[in-house]
Amino acid sequence: MPTQRTCAEFGLRVGTLQRGPLNKISDVPGVTVGHCTMDTDTHKTGVTVVLPCPDDPFAQKLPAAAYVLNGFGKTAGLMQIEELGTLETPIALTNTLNVGLVHDAMVEYMLRRCAQSGTVPRSLNPVVAECNDGGMNDIAHRAVHAEHVFAAIEAAAADFALGDVGAGKGMVCHGLKGGIGSASRIVALDGAFYTVGVMVLANHGCLQDLRIGGNAAGETIAARLAQCAAQTAAPGAPPSAEPTADLGSCIVVLATDLPLSSRQLGRVVRRASVGLARLGSYIGHGSGEAFLGFSTANRVPHESPHAVLAGAYLHEGRIDAVFRAAAEATEEAVLSAMLCADTATGFDGITRHSLCEFAGLFCEK
Repeated sequence: MPTQRTCAEFGLRVGTLQRGPLNKISDVPGVTVGHCTMDTDTHKTGVTVVLPCPDDPFAQKLPAAAYVLNGFGKTAGLMQIEELGTLETPIALTNTLNVGLVHDAMVEYMLRRCAQSGTVPRSLNPVVAECNDGGMNDIAHRAVHAEHVFAAIEAAAADFALGDVGAGKGMVCHGLKGGIGSASRIVALDGAFYTVGVMVLANHGCLQDLRIGGNAAGETIAARLAQCAAQTAAPGAPPSAEPTADLGSCIVVLATDLPLSSRQLGRVVRRASVGLARLGSYIGHGSGEAFLGFSTANRVPHESPHAVLAGAYLHEGRIDAVFRAAAEATEEAVLSAMLCADTATGFDGITRHSLCEFAGLFCEK
């Protein structure tokens, strides 16, 4: 597993709520995540799969919601979630041009999974989301195939790697190396403890806008990079400039064991935008932000002898704590993606630096 760094190591405290034991989306019982990574001179890409439960999600669907904050993206499967409010497959993340190939592999996986559980599907709604890693990966080769999807599913575990792994291998966040990040928060309600977990595929923002702990860290880092570039540039070479547009996209996957309805999940996942904004993203024209959320409570059977299903749901007046948990976990998840990602050079020769290289400029320790 790649080196895992935490915000706490750098003296960064995001929010006030208690973290889960792993501080990952997999702190929600039953949720696991797997990666398959391609790291060559030509390809820096991969696939990441979130398994929402250990059993067949088609036979026992999960309440779910999807929200598109800015639709510059190519996701598959969101329309049915928005209409029916349930998730019936794992969630796969990959690069933009691999959505179709990964979708096909997810169909094959679910047909096999349903055969094992004795369910006969007449339709399937695999969910595949993407960010564009074309800045570091030769994306036109579409390197991710079915065997990579199956390998990611096989590798799924609660303690999964963060940073530039899986779908995050070629991602860039706020001008620095991005990737897969995760965090979780604990919410106490009626004497019971529930978990809100978030995983992000962070490939958005521009460096000058990056704020950490309320400080303009991006401006400081940009100045340091410009200074280093000037010292190493050939005499007479024009100064290099970082892009100032908020480009690239961010996918947020939220899981919880709270008994939330699809409508309530929709309200909660929209608060992921707060976490992105706290770090300085203004959700630019060229950035696709898609948020998905699901609950492991109140599973919905594919077939039932009963016309009316029972369920317990959170009182709306108590939902603010869940909103806070979603915002805090999203903010920390993006930071974890950047801190865990190592400096890497793409196929075009451009190097993207890890945020941890500049820890002395913004950390509190």
